[in-house]
Amino acid sequence: VAGWRRTCERPGPGAMATIGGMNANGGQVSADEKEKAYTMAQHEMEYRVELFNKMTASCFEKCMDKRYKDGELNVGENSCVDRCASKYWQVTGIIGQMLGGAMSQGPPK
Repeated sequence: VAGWRRTCERPGPGAMATIGGMNANGGQVSADEKEKAYTMAQHEMEYRVELFNKMTASCFEKCMDKRYKDGELNVGENSCVDRCASKYWQVTGIIGQMLGGAMSQGPPK
């Protein structure tokens, strides 16, 4: 659950502004707040890179012919990759919404 929780946590509206040294209200931000905002941004970037790498591997496995004939994608491969990537991001968004909703309701009773 901790791994999933990390992927669902997103910086709040003022979190990115704290990296520059000012909070959303224009006041100074403590070093701890800056570090927390930076860490959250770093985790978000790592999560996005991991998602992209998984999508790339999954769609490559599904759509690419194992015998390379051309240096370019053919029409079928191009279409397959487009559909695969679209579905992957759509499903990732749905799962994120479901997990976010489950987390906001709290632990099961």
